[in-house]
Amino acid sequence: MFKALDSLAEQIAQHLAERIIRGELKPGERIQEQKVTQALNVSRGSVREALLILQRRHLVVILPRRGAQVTALNAHHVTSLCKLMSELYILLGIAVSERWQSPADLQPFLVIQQRLQASFESQNVQAFVEDSFNVMRAAFPFADNPYLQETVENLQPAMSRNYFLALEQRKAEMSDYLRLFEQLLQAVLDRDPVRVREVLSEYGQRSCQLVLAALQAV
Repeated sequence: MFKALDSLAEQIAQHLAERIIRGELKPGERIQEQKVTQALNVSRGSVREALLILQRRHLVVILPRRGAQVTALNAHHVTSLCKLMSELYILLGIAVSERWQSPADLQPFLVIQQRLQASFESQNVQAFVEDSFNVMRAAFPFADNPYLQETVENLQPAMSRNYFLALEQRKAEMSDYLRLFEQLLQAVLDRDPVRVREVLSEYGQRSCQLVLAALQAV
């Protein structure tokens, strides 16, 4: 079923993460090792390792004598995560604005912008959310900070879960994200770190509001 590109545990973790992000596995739902082992035809040790990966990425919590369960999704968790991610976005955005040297350096962001537009037009929420985080990955080389990169990668699945919940309910809001991304690219092009911070602060606040509204509607 799986290909030997990443470790087996990483692939299992990705499979379970996608189900959590899409809401197929609900907050508080138990993830039973035996069922995952049988369903995916993998070893129990690989499943345990995958669950530890998901715990590090804040998608599951492993409790004594109760095993793994999907983490809660509530206003406190959402607000805390959004505030932190907003600051990480700003660090990355400012790094790009200060360190890009030629138009070719910004080409990856323009390609992602086109993909985001296509996902919006086709109303493909999953692809839109994935490319939203590919923007940050494209910024990693400019920041050149392995600690920042590791933190973002570990928090990304939990934030993707938030975005997916919000945009599944209100797909039209993708247009607002596209508008903000266009403003962000202009601020980067202008080498304007103050404007980068303003745009990304608005982006973070908007995201938090959308997710909180989506939680209330569930």
